[in-house]
Amino acid sequence: MQRGEKLYEGKAKILYATEDPQLVIQFFKDDATAFNAQKRGTITDKGVCNNTISARLFELLETEGVPTHFVRQLSEREMLVKRLEIIPLEVTIRNIVAGGMAKMLGLEEGIVLSQPVFEWHYKSDALADPLINEDHIAALKLASEAELEEIRRLSQRVNAALRVYFSKRQIDLVDFKLEFGRHQGQILLGDEISPDTCRFWEQGTRRKLDKDRFRRDLGDVEAAYQEIVRRVVA
Repeated sequence: MQRGEKLYEGKAKILYATEDPQLVIQFFKDDATAFNAQKRGTITDKGVCNNTISARLFELLETEGVPTHFVRQLSEREMLVKRLEIIPLEVTIRNIVAGGMAKMLGLEEGIVLSQPVFEWHYKSDALADPLINEDHIAALKLASEAELEEIRRLSQRVNAALRVYFSKRQIDLVDFKLEFGRHQGQILLGDEISPDTCRFWEQGTRRKLDKDRFRRDLGDVEAAYQEIVRRVVA
């Protein structure tokens, strides 16, 4: 499968057309951003790590009944995916208090929640992906009620599957972001699942193994991404 014209370039990935209008190539970059691109840098081989991790996790989720855009891995940095009409919403699921939830509610990081917290965010870098509710979504006609129900159902299934998967690898899935899109009338999970989009803490030590090491200048960023690759691929 050969790359065609560039369709889109984001902060972490580039999408290229292919000879099949229903398929695109997703290329993973080493560029790193935080705080809605206010902080920028490079994480060596981040693209290779995230492509490898995402491919393995998409394969896992397909076996768990979650339809995804993933078709196959093409190279170290490329995967073939189904072309989506992205729904301009981001889903965040939180299992442990950290990041935005800690800041918004004045809570201490590390509190284990009695149940997962599900959040809708409006997908907009310029607005810092604000938290919204289903009334906003309906009023703005971003998605139908049936689509929201399906996204919520699939997101909860993703959380259940990944919590078990990572717990077996001595990692706590603290929280994570998901994106969905429409493809031939079906809602599919898109984007990526990686240390860029998830918070991973080593069980026992709470050592951060995700992009927070870049956000917070904790050092050993590349080593954290490589550690997740080792645990996912092993």
